[in-house]
Amino acid sequence: MDLFIFPSLLSLIDRRRRMRPLSLSLTELTSYVLCFIILLLLLEQISYILKKASIPGPSFVLPFIGNAIPLVRDPTNFWDLQSSFAKSTPSGFSANYIIGNFIVFIRDSHLSHKIFSNVRPDAFHLVGHPFGKKLFGQHNLIYMTGQVHRDLRRRIAPNFTPKALSTYTALQQIIILNHLKSWLNQSQAPDSHSIPLRILARDMNLQTSQTVFVGPYLGPKARERFERDYFLFNVGLMKLPFDFPGTAFRNARLAVDRLIAALGTCTEMSKARMKAGGEPSCLVDYWMQDTLREIEEAKLAGEMPPPFSTDVEIGGYLFDFLFAAQDASTSSLLWAVALLDSHPEVLAKVRTEVAGIWSPESDELITADMLREMKYTLAVAREVLRFRPPATLVPHIAAESFPLTESYTIPKGAIVFPSVFESSFQGFTEPDRFDPNRFSEERQEDQIFKRNFLAFGAGPHQCVGQRYAFNHLVLFIALFTTLIDFKRDESDGCDDIVYVPTICPKDDCRVFLSKRCARYPSFPSVEDFVK
Repeated sequence: MDLFIFPSLLSLIDRRRRMRPLSLSLTELTSYVLCFIILLLLLEQISYILKKASIPGPSFVLPFIGNAIPLVRDPTNFWDLQSSFAKSTPSGFSANYIIGNFIVFIRDSHLSHKIFSNVRPDAFHLVGHPFGKKLFGQHNLIYMTGQVHRDLRRRIAPNFTPKALSTYTALQQIIILNHLKSWLNQSQAPDSHSIPLRILARDMNLQTSQTVFVGPYLGPKARERFERDYFLFNVGLMKLPFDFPGTAFRNARLAVDRLIAALGTCTEMSKARMKAGGEPSCLVDYWMQDTLREIEEAKLAGEMPPPFSTDVEIGGYLFDFLFAAQDASTSSLLWAVALLDSHPEVLAKVRTEVAGIWSPESDELITADMLREMKYTLAVAREVLRFRPPATLVPHIAAESFPLTESYTIPKGAIVFPSVFESSFQGFTEPDRFDPNRFSEERQEDQIFKRNFLAFGAGPHQCVGQRYAFNHLVLFIALFTTLIDFKRDESDGCDDIVYVPTICPKDDCRVFLSKRCARYPSFPSVEDFVK
């Protein structure tokens, strides 16, 4: 009988236990939560170690945030450390972990080309910025691949014909001259000493980009709003992607929406002017000439309007151009000033060459033919871009696992950073030396080491506006060195590299300026040129 009573008691106790409300003490609950968190952290660390495999990089990373704090606090030191890891073995790349993302840093030129040439849906996606899709939107030009991307680049190509570039070089010179005069006035004020050029150069480039890209369609008040929003965007680029009201990242994202809307309005105005038979006076005009022709052809054929032709779409692509041109150009101009100051023999040769081709007293704009004659100045500009490439890193995301080498496969979802900066110091003769003669017709290192010069990228996403950007740098060097005497206000570490987000001298390139020419050239006004 006892054998039958025992199971019955157990059954009764079990039923009562199940009927009793589940209750845990605070201590028990805290223990469970802590165990769960520890398990997650352990799994995260194991995941990092497995993805890292045998390649160099930190052995341990902080949970979730990884090494995001060192990256934000001191980007220069962070990437220098990644470079040191990559140099520690023959592999030429290293690993790290940032805000839940496994990253691969690549310093080897050959491997960088492997990334650039495999931008496609089943390999790598160009992101431009680690949190770019949140900031720029999903339909940004840099996220396109395949035939859609090729078709858009084909439509953009007429914006950079010799005729179009000649329009832009005229506008560039007029604006550069106006700003150089303003810089001199500031430097010669009674209470003025040396002046930092970074913000001044940025403002000059922003006006240049606005005028070259959308010409007369952005009025004074619209320009003020535009500049304010672009400042918010720039600040947000260097912040963590906390997308909450009041955060710098949220402000930047909303500013991008407003900037694209403003550029879309400019596109609409350009279409109307070009349809009425106006002459192109800026980039969007050249673009709309061809776009209107394609829209009309589609209409006559009874077809849908061509892709990439709405005002909002084109406004978004114009913003892409603006972002690509603005900060990169500012970086190049600052390093040109810093490097010319520290290499007086190069500066003297530039001034001699320019003086033999163009004179301020001529009141003529520098033409495309004159630019081609400035061979040494062109070489100096190219060496500035090699020695201090503005965008040192070009982030990509691995859409699928990708065999980088025979011994290592980049895991799906990893953010890959090919280093343009590191590539610039490989192959070239005495790469740590600033030497424009390397690009002379005799040495031709631009051809011999072409694969190491990645300032404008490579592969299907190579910079479509590189001739425009290069002309801007050459024109600035020619005008600045001819019209102005300058001297750096040297201090300890003034030429150290800082990220803002492209690289620039640590002291923002502080200089003393004085007038060098007998008189300024008399160029037409921007308003006269673009009307």
